[in-house]
Amino acid sequence: MSLPNHFDLVATDGKARSGRLTTPHGVVRTPAFMPVGTAGAMKGMHWREVRDAGADIVLGNTYHLMLRPGAERIAALGGLQHFTCWNGPMLTDSGGFQVMSMSELRKVSENAVTFRSHIDGAMVELSPERSIEVQRLLGSDIAMQMDECVRLPAAPDDIERAMLLSLRWAERSKRAFETAAPGYMLFGIAQGGDVSQLRQASARGLVEIGFHGYAIGGLAVGEPQDVMLAMVEEVAANLPDDRPRYLMGVGTPDDLLEAVARGIDMFDCVMPTRNGRHGMAFTRFGQINLRNARHADDPRPLDEESLWPSTRNYSRAYLHHLVKSGETLGAMLLSEINIAYYQRLMADIRDAIAKGDFADFRERTRAGWARGDIALR
Repeated sequence: MSLPNHFDLVATDGKARSGRLTTPHGVVRTPAFMPVGTAGAMKGMHWREVRDAGADIVLGNTYHLMLRPGAERIAALGGLQHFTCWNGPMLTDSGGFQVMSMSELRKVSENAVTFRSHIDGAMVELSPERSIEVQRLLGSDIAMQMDECVRLPAAPDDIERAMLLSLRWAERSKRAFETAAPGYMLFGIAQGGDVSQLRQASARGLVEIGFHGYAIGGLAVGEPQDVMLAMVEEVAANLPDDRPRYLMGVGTPDDLLEAVARGIDMFDCVMPTRNGRHGMAFTRFGQINLRNARHADDPRPLDEESLWPSTRNYSRAYLHHLVKSGETLGAMLLSEINIAYYQRLMADIRDAIAKGDFADFRERTRAGWARGDIALR
């Protein structure tokens, strides 16, 4: 039996990998998609639906939780899993991305980033050490190093500055983690924007420092998919085979499929629930816009062969009605339908890798999306 904080490769098929990541709160089957419960809740869904859909692990956000209700308060109430009643593995991001993307007033220094809270306007300082402390208080199974993420396109000098700062913060994050958070995992985050040499240097620097796993950050922030995938390949080629690889904030089903083909093990994205709240459904026929009037008289379910009850039971006409009427149930149903689709996709990917059939599965899946797009025009 694997001990906690251990990653086992189960099968490979080309560069695609399947594995088992053992954490103090349970085992994560990889490739894995982590639904995002930003502030300790999944928007529009109950945790039991997330679990029933097949998710082994979920994501919480350091930035939001440290501001409200507060990390010390959550710790006093038993930690994030107990607080939320999610009784499985949980990863928390470092908060750096939200600081960069949400706070208009921020100052980055060697020591920390200072920003104004979007809740009450108070000035807050977040350093690598404080980020690790917050994640320890939350009690997450996997913590992330503090990093600086720049939006693309960006000047090469700015990308290099942020990458080198992130490496220095990686060293500080590890020292703080080793002092404060025994028994859990810490992942490093490779930065470097869309510059190949910087991505490689970042990955090599992180491996030299040494982490339980390695993430790729700063992608899906404005660059085309082909650029994103090229950077994924550059980083993955410089990472050890015996540690999990996590592509942060990605993405569409096609992004997941293509990243798995390049050796990625873990993903997260708000897209399934956010798009569900806006009337979009992810299916094996591609993405379906339930706002479109063509669905008003369509008695068919989204997919009559789906294993998820809501996908095969509710008609497109009814879902269209809920979305157009602004009914909360519409957002709830489409959120769970989308999370279930993402989890089914990951389960099918794991099965295909185990069978040595991933390349054919990849083509069949993309062909199904293409046929559906044509049929729905």
